[in-house]
Amino acid sequence: MKQLKSTRCYLALAIAGALNGNLASAASTDAADNDTAGSLEHIEVTARRTVENLQQVPVSITSVGAEQLAQNGISILTEVQQFTPNTTLQRSRGTNSTLTAFIRGVGQEDPLWGYEPGVGIYIDDVYIARPQGAVLDILDVERVEILRGPQGSLYGKNTIGGAIKYVTRAMTGESEFSINTTVGNYSRRDVQISGQVPLIDDELYLGFAGARLTRDGFGEFITSELDNQDRENYNKDVFAGRLTLEYSPSDALFIRLNYDKTDDDSNAKGGYRLIPSLLTDAPVPDSVYDSYTSLPTWNEVETEGVSLSVTYDINEAWSFKSTTARRESDSRTNIDFDNTSLRIFDVPAIYDDEQFSQEFQLNYDTDKLSLVSGLYYYDGESCGKFDAILEVFGNAIGEQGLTREVSGCNNSESYAIYAQGSYDLTDKLSMTLGARYTREEKDAQVKNGVITQTIYPDSGWVPGYIRDEATINAFIPTVLDDSETWSRFTPRLGLEYQYHRDMMLFASYAQGFKSGTFNPRAEMAEPAADPELVDSFEVGIKSEWFNSLRVNATLFYLDHKDRQFVTVLPGESAADLNQRLGNIGTSDASGAEIEIQYAATDSLNLFATIGTIDSSFDKVKSYDEQGNKIDISDSFTVSNTPNTTMNLGFSYDFDSQFGSFVFNGNYYYRSSYDLTVTDNLLTQEGYGLANLGLTWYSNNDHWQASLQWKNITDKEYLVGNYAFVTPNDDGSYSPGLGGDTTLIGYYGDPETVALSLSYNF
Repeated sequence: MKQLKSTRCYLALAIAGALNGNLASAASTDAADNDTAGSLEHIEVTARRTVENLQQVPVSITSVGAEQLAQNGISILTEVQQFTPNTTLQRSRGTNSTLTAFIRGVGQEDPLWGYEPGVGIYIDDVYIARPQGAVLDILDVERVEILRGPQGSLYGKNTIGGAIKYVTRAMTGESEFSINTTVGNYSRRDVQISGQVPLIDDELYLGFAGARLTRDGFGEFITSELDNQDRENYNKDVFAGRLTLEYSPSDALFIRLNYDKTDDDSNAKGGYRLIPSLLTDAPVPDSVYDSYTSLPTWNEVETEGVSLSVTYDINEAWSFKSTTARRESDSRTNIDFDNTSLRIFDVPAIYDDEQFSQEFQLNYDTDKLSLVSGLYYYDGESCGKFDAILEVFGNAIGEQGLTREVSGCNNSESYAIYAQGSYDLTDKLSMTLGARYTREEKDAQVKNGVITQTIYPDSGWVPGYIRDEATINAFIPTVLDDSETWSRFTPRLGLEYQYHRDMMLFASYAQGFKSGTFNPRAEMAEPAADPELVDSFEVGIKSEWFNSLRVNATLFYLDHKDRQFVTVLPGESAADLNQRLGNIGTSDASGAEIEIQYAATDSLNLFATIGTIDSSFDKVKSYDEQGNKIDISDSFTVSNTPNTTMNLGFSYDFDSQFGSFVFNGNYYYRSSYDLTVTDNLLTQEGYGLANLGLTWYSNNDHWQASLQWKNITDKEYLVGNYAFVTPNDDGSYSPGLGGDTTLIGYYGDPETVALSLSYNF
């Protein structure tokens, strides 16, 4: 808390100094006389659904461009978290490509169908509704934008924490082709190709990109009940491809057709047993990347999407844009919760998602008024099935067990109308007003029941297994079949003061809402949880000094109401999970974010990002055994949210007779954070990651090579967990669900070294 107050004081002093007229004048006067300093890069973003200079956008935003991504060896979306404050982007537990995203303490850690994310993911303005397959590989990308805070007026529901925008590269109109190969430790072998071909000069272009990304596991599955299984743990086996067709018959009309597909055949991730099992004699593994399992080790995630965007400039002031998109994903995954060679608590699962969206946008831009308005429609179906194998009376496949099967769908149809405009009240003062009205209808079906067999979602899931649907359906009844409609008006109000050409002060209020939903694990008919609401207040500054120093800073406060949460109540047996979904209470967060970039010379660039946040639950509603209302907020924590995130780095350019070089490095720090919202048992202590890179460009610009050394100190750090134990007063643990001591950790990447070579022509 002391550190947070100190950061706020520094920010207040920076804003006060910015208001000093003499200092602002000096910034203008000295810029022309400063010959030794370098110059800052002009950055364009589309945070407000139109192209703007980063420094003119009154939104807390970080933009990481293609060159920065390449020079830092960033190959997947989760690595971007290092460059934006108060942000968590991590692979989920048990899978390779499911995303856990938190911004300013707001997100969603459970990826089950029906649950809505708290951070919106977008590919070229197309919303990605589900976290499965959302750990995107950086392929043919122009930049990644991270918008912090609710984005309800322009981006709609489920952006209460913020939004992450993956912007692919626009075509130049010239014939291009590039190939990139990467080798590294753990037998990393990547091949990427991309290019573009003019089909009709100055009118029609075809672009393409493809990648095959493979790596051995950081560890292994030490034992498995099944034979002939790939024992690699934390491995990678991904194919990704993209095709783009762009048509520009006139200066006013632009049409773009995108298609992308990703197949992730990486193994399921096995967790690390932090304490010994009571039911097996296997010791705690030597490596945090080693595991045991009684499930198949394979995992399958397939995502596919197509989108069509049409932009038409009606005249100098008005423009129209239409975006039509369809996406689908299919996942088959094996999560061994207990991570033993016994079937104590195994969860094989299937996820199946489809979505269609249509957006019409009408924009207006003049010297005094800039307006973005639109209509939005979304139709999505999210279905799934999992089998929780909870108790075993025998261990061989086919012997009698006990399984709880849950399956169903959560379907959503949503309509929205929105508008947001900025108007110049004076030469220096402008005001932003925005609002969005959303109406959403959801229907849900849930089947939930227990059968005294070990069952799997499909025949052939394990060798010789045949699923008897008739017998299973007799024991798995439909427990929920309901629908609900919600509507919400989400406003935004802001004031911007352009104190100086290179300095803007802003203040804003914004509201976002996360959709209401039904419990996908319901055991009986129960009402849907209401939407979550976040009210956010910000004050900030965006400034540039002497043409070489950029300082952007924000103070924020948010109030998170009606938080949705699943409460697990005790039952008569281990198979009786008794899960109830409801709105449990409120939390709040306040903090500061500072982003600094300094072009010290033409060759040396320095940067720093610092985020601090103080977040906690204010009130959590529950009831005691007599039915009296009580507050249990002391047992809740805002998970995946360090009090401090910090990144310090440099980039140094130098030339030689062999070509030009860029030497860069950064140190990323996260203070301690809890991994579970309620009754947290695992806290990751603060840690830092050090990274270095060297990139070479040939004199003819055709060749490029890059050497990347990441997590130099080989730091081990938790990114997820499963905890099904009861802590005792003496520090030991009693068995939990499944009758074993299940305390499992999942870890981030170890030290890696990679060498890439590219040829462009």
